[in-house]
Amino acid sequence: MEVRPGPTDLRLARNVAVDIVFETHQLSEDNERGIATGWLPGRLSERGRVEARALGERRRNDAIDALFVSDLWRAVETAEIAFADRALALFLDWRLRECDYGELNGAPVDVVHDRLAYLDTAYPNGESWREAVARVGRVLPDLLSRWDGRRVLVIGHVATRWGLDHFLEGTPLEQLATEEFAWQEGWEYVLR
Repeated sequence: MEVRPGPTDLRLARNVAVDIVFETHQLSEDNERGIATGWLPGRLSERGRVEARALGERRRNDAIDALFVSDLWRAVETAEIAFADRALALFLDWRLRECDYGELNGAPVDVVHDRLAYLDTAYPNGESWREAVARVGRVLPDLLSRWDGRRVLVIGHVATRWGLDHFLEGTPLEQLATEEFAWQEGWEYVLR
């Protein structure tokens, strides 16, 4: 008689965890000008390109198995500069994009960044922050099913980080919407 492992046995046989390192795209020309780029592609500034090279150096010995990157140009450019000299799998995913500000993509930050006002109300012809975070959350099952036991680096935006904070750490969106964004050299999460 053949004994087949049950679901619990399979879970024990796998690591069932993905280590996620999150980095924001580096400084863009729009960031320097006070523009909320949203779903526009954006470009890194000269300082941003220097920061992207520093990101690559900082993560050089970090045992990263793959890169998952927003398909918006400023995030792609960050990944291409940071990891130009390494043979890492690079996956572009539109679900990792910033919140879609709709008609306000490319508007001044002070016009767009009343995030609490747009938490559940979509920007004109765009999406709400809750919708953006839900979109980011749809990436997580794919990571777990394909990258179990691995360490991956995600490059994205504020909405990407909010999605990771909300789904992996349980941070309420209302809290995220009222906090000032504080840049740092990466955030670490465990996806189980």
